[in-house]
Amino acid sequence: MANQPTTLPPEHQNQQPGVEAEMTPMPIYIRPSYRGSDKLLGKVALITGGDSGIGRAVAVHYAREGADVAITYLPQEEQDAYDTRQLLEAEGRRCLTLPGDLRDPGFCQDIVERTVQELGRLNIVVNNAAEQFPSADLAEISDQQWRDTFDVNFFSFVRVSRAALKHLKADDSIICTSSINAYRGNQQLLDYSATKGAITVFVRSLAQQLAEKKIRVNSVAPGPIWTPLIPASFPPEKVGTFGKDTTMKRPGQPSEVAPAYVFLASEDASYFTGQTLHPNGGETVNT
Repeated sequence: MANQPTTLPPEHQNQQPGVEAEMTPMPIYIRPSYRGSDKLLGKVALITGGDSGIGRAVAVHYAREGADVAITYLPQEEQDAYDTRQLLEAEGRRCLTLPGDLRDPGFCQDIVERTVQELGRLNIVVNNAAEQFPSADLAEISDQQWRDTFDVNFFSFVRVSRAALKHLKADDSIICTSSINAYRGNQQLLDYSATKGAITVFVRSLAQQLAEKKIRVNSVAPGPIWTPLIPASFPPEKVGTFGKDTTMKRPGQPSEVAPAYVFLASEDASYFTGQTLHPNGGETVNT
């Protein structure tokens, strides 16, 4: 995308996860020139963390491509979820909003069943929700933080995927949000990076397990993307330089990541499984 900002205001939000409605500038969730072509017409997608950031961008792109979408979010993200629902309905698609905590195994099961009951089917699962709490010292990361981070960032992916399996059929997809940190590490995000590494291996292994059923499993590993997680995680001075260490010298926008999820969910990716796409601003990673 042309004319993307190379620097950001040094802002900070005091709650985790962040709120998109409070960000300056607001993330770009879809580019004005994006034209849908019914790539996902008649499909139903479930997106965890679909209220904001990459999740919102994926939801809007899916709706423009003809899919109905269910999104999960935490109750304190109600405004972002409402805004996303409005965007999807403006595309002429249905949007089911599912508030709750993905650390709860029962919620992970319930969102799948509600999606099928209210939207009629389930074809695409996007495991996307995540949290991160920077720390420069392993000794400062408590067992509880490790458990919470893995519950949201990894075990919810396992639980939602497992619950979805009985509803998915040939040519359906599971797509997981990984991270560039799964490939290069991050000294300030030990627990977060560990969950993303686990996701990478989970995707590769589940893809092998489901290949006979013709259900594809892939992931997207974004680099620095301007989402609410950034001002909610880092101090203002770090937010102000976010993304400047990439080859392109700027952070990416959610709108620059979401088309990868469209591709992986569509028949265009019929020969892709166990793979990871890397929208990261130009960094070469060891895949």
